[in-house]
Amino acid sequence: MERIYARAIEAKKRIVLPEGSDARVVKAAAGARDRGYADPILLGNPDAVQKLAQENGVDLTGIAIVDPVNNPKRQQYADLLYELRKNKGMTADQAFDLAGNVLYTGVLMVKAGDADGEVSGATHSTGDTVRPALQILKTAPGISVVSSFFVMIVPDTPYGENGLFVYADSGLIINPTAPELAEIAVTSGNSMKTLFGVEPIVAMLSFSTKGSGKDVLVDKVVEATKLAQEKAPNMLIDGELQGDAAIVPAVAKSKAPGSNVAGKANVLIFPDLQSGNICYKLTERLAKAEAYGPILQGIAKPVNDLSRGCDVEDIINVVAITAVQATQ
Repeated sequence: MERIYARAIEAKKRIVLPEGSDARVVKAAAGARDRGYADPILLGNPDAVQKLAQENGVDLTGIAIVDPVNNPKRQQYADLLYELRKNKGMTADQAFDLAGNVLYTGVLMVKAGDADGEVSGATHSTGDTVRPALQILKTAPGISVVSSFFVMIVPDTPYGENGLFVYADSGLIINPTAPELAEIAVTSGNSMKTLFGVEPIVAMLSFSTKGSGKDVLVDKVVEATKLAQEKAPNMLIDGELQGDAAIVPAVAKSKAPGSNVAGKANVLIFPDLQSGNICYKLTERLAKAEAYGPILQGIAKPVNDLSRGCDVEDIINVVAITAVQATQ
């Protein structure tokens, strides 16, 4: 994470935190400011936010507090939202109402260039966080699916990038198609490079290695591997590979001797959410790994979702990650 922190400090990005009514978020905004990870923007009634800060011993000096309801730019944001959504049946009155909602205001600030990214989810569901982002920011060019990944930092292991891995998708897409899986692979590889400056080595995981198993589930991974290689010919991507073949050189030598990825992978692409979610949780508990995420990817500008059980440090870390994503 020291790489993330250093890059966030250098980036100096404006990150909006819509949930200014939550003490954890208020504390995290001050923490991110004090460490230089971002210029935070809190949303909420300014008097209520300041009162909450005082009750928790937090100094918000230098942190902007925007009231979505009485925002001087509310009409401007409403007009922007209306233009984006009128073809979907949204009326001007509906757009004005939503422009007073903290989650919509946060994303509209990013769209309008008044913020560089958003971090939400401490008190809202993933759906509530992602919906406005998809409606307003949409997906990045060349990307059709928003996915997620976890940054896994595994202690005392030679595998991956000295214990650093990206696991995807472990938090959002339940059962991706082969084309979606290919996009997840390429986007995850780009996330590894953007966040850590590490060349991605991407393994498409399966219960089979290079034809050792036969099933439609294997066929999906084989097809996704081919599509991903076509989408990103300069990125190291290979599959299908079993977990041990992907990261252990000795196993890779016997199971996939001709692979330029096997035994060296630092980006692990799971065939579905079930396997990805199970694996990240087991890695976190059994290997005592640090797990950061789910971090969203594929949105045109960075918006990230928190767990509702997050603590202050979790929020600060996601703010730093979002700031670095905003440099892409």
